Amino acid sequence: MTRFLFLIPLLLSLIWLAYLHLNGWTIRQGLKGFGYIAIFSTAIAIFYTLMMWVTGR
Repeated sequence: MTRFLFLIPLLLSLIWLAYLHLNGWTIRQGLKGFGYIAIFSTAIAIFYTLMMWVTGR
């Protein structure tokens, strides 16, 4: 499961990119959304790392 965690930010970014394209916005206008995706993905990675450390796995 953890080896596929890189897919979360990749899929979210692709969805966000498609949303921007469909609404006629540029990537530059959507940079804030990519920042939110990076923060969200980092929080998920920290959570899973903490859980693996706590459970001793």
